[in-house]
Amino acid sequence: MNAQPGIFALGTPEHGYLEFDLAHDAEPVDLVRAAAGLVDPLSTTGGVNLVVGFRPELWADVADPGDVPASARGFEQPLVGAGGWAMPATQHDAWMWVAGGDRTAVFDNGRAIVAGLAPVARLRRETTGWLYRHDRDLTGFIDGTENPSLLEAPAAALVPAGEPGAGSSVVLVQMWEHDGDGWESLPVHAQENVMGRTKPDSIELDDEAKPADSHVARTVLEVDGEELPIFRRNVAFGSVSRHGTAFVGFSCDQWRLEEMLRRMAGVGDGVRDALTRYTQPVTGAYYTVPSIDALARFAPPEED
Repeated sequence: MNAQPGIFALGTPEHGYLEFDLAHDAEPVDLVRAAAGLVDPLSTTGGVNLVVGFRPELWADVADPGDVPASARGFEQPLVGAGGWAMPATQHDAWMWVAGGDRTAVFDNGRAIVAGLAPVARLRRETTGWLYRHDRDLTGFIDGTENPSLLEAPAAALVPAGEPGAGSSVVLVQMWEHDGDGWESLPVHAQENVMGRTKPDSIELDDEAKPADSHVARTVLEVDGEELPIFRRNVAFGSVSRHGTAFVGFSCDQWRLEEMLRRMAGVGDGVRDALTRYTQPVTGAYYTVPSIDALARFAPPEED
């Protein structure tokens, strides 16, 4: 369905996330055109996968209505949950995700992106990420166990054919800092109760044994008995002193992502995800990730 291919390009160990705001003297369409002009050269000759997203309202302002997902909107207000615990809103105008096989390629292409967007946008946040122990996050647990297979992932991540925005995706980007000392002070069985899974092999705990506030219990969404998955591309981020999980979740509609966050925060029922006692989100933004066809409408014409 002409999705940006980097969404599904598994196996890249090095990642960079760049978030930009529109320059005061630029128009939204200028930013979209500049970003669209970077996708092809960097993805084909730069040796990296580049995924581009925009503040949903900015994309809706410039795109054809048929290319705009109906549910997408920015993360403009903090999400406040049980006991006043909150997830911050740090929405920006554009998100560029660079993923590659080595740090040099991600670094060099990241600089090219900043230079390419300099006339129309200002870099506001940069985050470096990497795969930790192949498939684990910094808690030591396997990450992405609930992910659909690559055959099933497009149905979870992409707006279906026939709907506005077909082939595009809504992505939630959050940086979660870890309290490593607090987490590592827990015995393994206590960590497993927090997660709702076993640590060595990521087997989900039986319903009778799985705490109601476990991470699995709070984040797996079901409606009328049907599980509604998202597609996660999480990696580790940060330094020795400050580090955590870069949560990058793609969905065919924004409701799944919003409902997952509401459940984690304990909105409504007061049951907060136990993992949030050891991890804290420090950013939060939603972006529309247009289809390749939609983005190509803004790309500069090819030179002969």
